[in-house]
Amino acid sequence: MKILTMVLLVLLTVLPLVSALDFNETMTEEDKEKFDAILEPVMKIYNFVKYAATAIAVLLLVFAGVSFITSGGNQGKRENSKMMIMYVLVGLIVIWVAPLIVELIVG
Repeated sequence: MKILTMVLLVLLTVLPLVSALDFNETMTEEDKEKFDAILEPVMKIYNFVKYAATAIAVLLLVFAGVSFITSGGNQGKRENSKMMIMYVLVGLIVIWVAPLIVELIVG
């Protein structure tokens, strides 16, 4: 119930602000340059996190694969390995596809 109340409070706070925005307004070249200057360090951080997460994911996939292979007849260990592989792959998909979805929505 607390979560629902907080969501409603946020919506009631944010919706008037969003409705006041004019999304059909075109950006000037100066505004685009300012936006790009702000976005550049954000994209550098995002790319660093994306590649670091990918490297960690590869290590986790190797660990989960070895764990799956060495599980023998232990069904619990096998299921844990399968779930780890699935979660790592879903995480990678989210990290790599997020910019494409944002570009699709914005562009």
